Amino acid sequence: MMKKGLVLEGGAMRGLFTAGILDVFMKNGIIFDGVIGVSAGAVFGCNYKSHQIGRVLRYNTRFARYPEYCSLRSLITTGDLYGKQFCYVDVPERLEPFDTETFIKDPSSFWAVATDCETGEAEYRDLRHLRNEEMDFMQASASMPVASTPVEIDGRHFLDGGISDPIPLKAFEERGYERNVVVLTQPEDYVKKPQKMMGLMSAALRKYPKVAEVMRIRHDIYNQEREYVRERAAENKAYLIYPPEKLPIGRISHEPRDMRRVYDIGYAEGLKHLEAVREFLKGNE
Repeated sequence: MMKKGLVLEGGAMRGLFTAGILDVFMKNGIIFDGVIGVSAGAVFGCNYKSHQIGRVLRYNTRFARYPEYCSLRSLITTGDLYGKQFCYVDVPERLEPFDTETFIKDPSSFWAVATDCETGEAEYRDLRHLRNEEMDFMQASASMPVASTPVEIDGRHFLDGGISDPIPLKAFEERGYERNVVVLTQPEDYVKKPQKMMGLMSAALRKYPKVAEVMRIRHDIYNQEREYVRERAAENKAYLIYPPEKLPIGRISHEPRDMRRVYDIGYAEGLKHLEAVREFLKGNE
């Protein structure tokens, strides 16, 4: 039987658009054999496998103004804009518990993407329980350069998966997923431009020159992957969902009202595409 996949782009707080779509899918019984997420696509997308409708919006709006969640103070004192202890321990374990047991029991696979700091290449991991080193890999997937300290796992260091493979459709196809829904967080006509202040970026990444090299061509990688997903959609091998226009939020936000607005846009798009997604996933069955 043809394996059905869900591919989730990152984009930090733009990921609330994706969260709205995923809540529609969960409420309406849309099921995939596997999910792959990058950065916010991973951190938010894991709630699809744990079946926690509304959790992404709840914890983001609840903790939006907590300095230990996301702040310049956190960046200065810990090296991470998004505090590791608060985001990856306190929230999932106590404050807005992540349903690990449901995540484990759900039969679908869940993949995250991070960038190996030594090679500058993407690494893909099938996360089974989101504990210990798996949670570290999840953190790595969303660790933006300069705004985060590279995450060490078994002596290796990792950063944001969006650096090396921002829309991992091809990688998922290579893993056997032949019919994929792809959720993007930039509108259909978006074209990524070269990284600004590349000199500062290179200085910040001086310990990891391969990552700096990839950052210089990141816009080309991204635009090529956007073209690939469009080609696959034209061949009816992928179904694409874009925001209808540029989302009214930055990569970072401390405003719950803006977060809810972006979530609501995603929810509306999820409803709009729902029946078409059902038909696409049926394929030739």
